[in-house]
Amino acid sequence: MSLIESVRPLQSKLTAIRRDIHAHPELAFEERRTAELVARHLEALGIETHRGIGGTGVVGVVRGRRGLRAIGLRADMDALPITERNEFAHKSTIQGCMHACGHDGHTTMLLGAAEALAARRDFDGTVYLIFQPAEEGEGGAPAMIADGLFERFPMEAVFGMHNWPGMEAGSFAVHAGPVMASADRFDIRFTGVGAHAAMPHLGVDPVVAGAAFVQAAQTLVSRVLDPIDAGVVSVTQFHAGEAYNVIPDRAELCGTVRTFSAEVRDRLERGLRQVAEGIAQSHGVQVDFEFRRGYPPTVNTVAEATLCAEAARAVAGPERVFTDRRPSMGAEDFAYFLQEKPGAYVWVGNGPGEGGCMLHNPNYDFNDEVLPAGVAYWCALVQRLLGGVK
Repeated sequence: MSLIESVRPLQSKLTAIRRDIHAHPELAFEERRTAELVARHLEALGIETHRGIGGTGVVGVVRGRRGLRAIGLRADMDALPITERNEFAHKSTIQGCMHACGHDGHTTMLLGAAEALAARRDFDGTVYLIFQPAEEGEGGAPAMIADGLFERFPMEAVFGMHNWPGMEAGSFAVHAGPVMASADRFDIRFTGVGAHAAMPHLGVDPVVAGAAFVQAAQTLVSRVLDPIDAGVVSVTQFHAGEAYNVIPDRAELCGTVRTFSAEVRDRLERGLRQVAEGIAQSHGVQVDFEFRRGYPPTVNTVAEATLCAEAARAVAGPERVFTDRRPSMGAEDFAYFLQEKPGAYVWVGNGPGEGGCMLHNPNYDFNDEVLPAGVAYWCALVQRLLGGVK
C-alpha cells in the first residue's frame, strides 16, 4: 500500500476538522479556539503538548523509538481580515474574517501527520509539530523564536508547506535557494507650501515632488539593479490635498519593496532614500523618509530541499514534483525559522480552487482532496530523515 493510500482513511475526519477551522477563523495572535482545538487533538493522541508559545502557538512532541535526532514540521493557524463571499455550509461565521490563504488546511494536514506518526512511532528521533500563530504580516515566527522555540525544542532542521492554487491538486514544488521574497514598507512625506491652485508660484508644490518620486523610483529596478537580480518597488498609496482649487502643503506616499537577497534589499533601501532626498532638494520641499523592514526572503537550504523533493516524489510520483518552478514575490514569515535552522518550504498543489481563485481572495477555499497528500508528504519526510513510517 502506498503512503498516501495508508492515510486516506483519515480523509473524512480531516475534512470535518478543516471545515470546522474554516468556519471559525481567527486573526493573528487571536487563534485561541484554533490553538485549543489543536492542543486537545494532540493530547487525545497521547502527544506531549505545549501551549502558549509565542502567544497562541502550540508545539506537539512526538518521540520515536530511540535516537537523538530531531526535526520540526510547521503549520500556520491564522486567518485574514477578509469578508468571505462563499455560501457553502462551512463558510466563515465571523464577519470580516476568513481563511483565505489555506492555513486551515495547513493546520489540518499537520494534525493528520500527528495522528499517523503517533500511531507508529517507528522512527529514530523526535518530531516537533509547530502550530504557529500570526503568519499574515504580524510575525508569529519571530515571536515563537523569542519565546525560546529552538532552545526548548532543539531541532536540526525545520520544514514548512503551503498550498498553491493553480498547481495540479496533490502535486508538489520545491527547489533550493529563494522561494519567497522579502516584504518591506516605506512611507514618504513631502512637505511644501500650500497655495491657491491659480497661483502656484506663491507656494511650493509637494504633489509635483511626489509624482517625480513615483517615476524615479522605478529606475532603481530598471537602471540600478543588476538585471539578473530580482526586485519590485511599488508605490501603492498617494495622498495629497482635499480641494480642487488648493495646492496642498503635504503629499504622502507609501509602498512596498520585495526582493530575494539581503544585498538587493539593502541597495533598494539606500536607493529609495537617495531618490526621495534628491527629489526633495531639487523641488525645494522637505522630506521625511521611513523604511520598515518586514519578512526577510525565504531561502531553502540545498540538502533539505533535496530531501523534500525525494519525500514528495514518494507521495506524488516523479512526474508531479517540480524543482524548476519560479519563486514567488509573496512573503512568508517561515523565513525567520530558516534564518535560524536549515530547512525547506514546499508548495503543494491546491488545484484550480473554488472558482479558480488564488490566495487572499474572498471566494477562495482550501481543497479538501489535497489533505491526504499533505499528510503523506509529512510522513514521507520523517521517513527520509529519521527512518520508519513505512
